[in-house]
Amino acid sequence: MKKYLIIFFNCFFALNLLAQENPVKIVFDVTSDDVKVHQKAVRHVKMMSEAYPESDFEIVVYSGALDMVLNDKSSVADDLTKLAQDEHVTVAVCNGTMTRENADKSALLPGVIVVPDGILEIAQKQSQGWSYIKEQ
Repeated sequence: MKKYLIIFFNCFFALNLLAQENPVKIVFDVTSDDVKVHQKAVRHVKMMSEAYPESDFEIVVYSGALDMVLNDKSSVADDLTKLAQDEHVTVAVCNGTMTRENADKSALLPGVIVVPDGILEIAQKQSQGWSYIKEQ
């Protein structure tokens, strides 16, 4: 009997270890013009979205990071385009930044959405319970 209890508890704990944590919601703030920061942000979201497929992630790009989402300037175009196809990942760019930099929506990578204001987008996500990560 003791042997069966040990087997039962081992199986129980093993299944608990394999179970996914509760889904999370994380917004990533990207403002740097440094391509290494862009690469790091994409790497973080890619790894987390694969490990936690039911969780939601949003990358909000504004200020100096605009090149990250532009067709002809992005160093992470392929990975970012793939991420934007995931229903649990949103890639958003600030309309104010686009206007200031004279960037047209047609220059954006496929799947990138435009939000009125990057900072406001982040604040709204936080008010909805999203966690916040500043990529630097």
